[in-house]
This record gives sequence, C-alpha cells and structure tokens, in this order.
Amino acid sequence: MLEPGDTAPMFSATRGTSDHESFELGDSIGDGPVVLAFFPGAFTPPCTNEMVALQERLDEFQDAGATVLGVSADSPFSQGAFREEHGIEFDLVSDMAGEAIREFDLEIDIGDLGLYGIANRAVFVLDEDATVTYSWVADDPTNEPDYEELLDAVRSA
Repeated sequence: MLEPGDTAPMFSATRGTSDHESFELGDSIGDGPVVLAFFPGAFTPPCTNEMVALQERLDEFQDAGATVLGVSADSPFSQGAFREEHGIEFDLVSDMAGEAIREFDLEIDIGDLGLYGIANRAVFVLDEDATVTYSWVADDPTNEPDYEELLDAVRSA
C-alpha cells in the first residue's frame, strides 16, 4: 500500500464515458492536489454513497484547487451511466485491465458477490509532484472515508 511520502505510480486507462477517451494520470499532476478515490464497483450501495458524497463536496475540493477522480474496474459504459444517473460531475476512470488497481496494491476479490480483481475502497491525495500526502484504505470495502479529514488533507497538500 502506498503511504504518505511515496511517489504515486503513473498509469493509463480510459475515461468513464461512452467515448472511450484515454486517460493519463500524469496529465492531472502539477495543477494542484489530485484526489484518487478507488472504489469496488459502480451502482453498489456503498460506492454510490461515496461517489455522491464526493460530488456533494466537489465545490469544496475545487475551491482547494483539487481534481477529484474516481477509479474502478467498471467499464467506461457502466461508469458513464453511473455518472449520469447520480449527477457525478468529476471524472471516473475505467481501469478494466487493473493496472492502477495493482500499482496501488488495492486488488481484492469479493467471491461471494462474484467480484474478482476489483479495487478495494481507498483514497489518496497526491501533490503537484505526484507525492502521496494522504492515504486511506478501507479495512472493509463497505466502509467510507472520513470526508472532512480528506478535505483537510487536500487543503494542506
């Protein structure tokens, strides 16, 4: 697991839209803090709660100069539908190949739900040099992060 002080690995993926736009984490680095919110799967209750909670605080994150990104192994089509249904305005990143999930050491299986190779719920704040300044990884993927603590971490990044 990445800890504060570690350099975040750069990765490529696809934006969560039906247009299959490419995504490079490096393109988001250098313009203020980046919040990477990994989540197990779109349309599941805990993930919906988390992404909606981030959306509800999006103005505060943006006021602090941050870019918010949600990352999951869902397809871009699923993520696009998820964004539309829940009014998510920040980018979701489709990591179907699992590159980022493995690079951030977050790969889990939830066998009783038939989910394999998905992301554990985790949040990282990266500074303008891609250094991790905050990390939180769920002990249980149904848990959500402390959003006020996350906002404080962004403000001090």
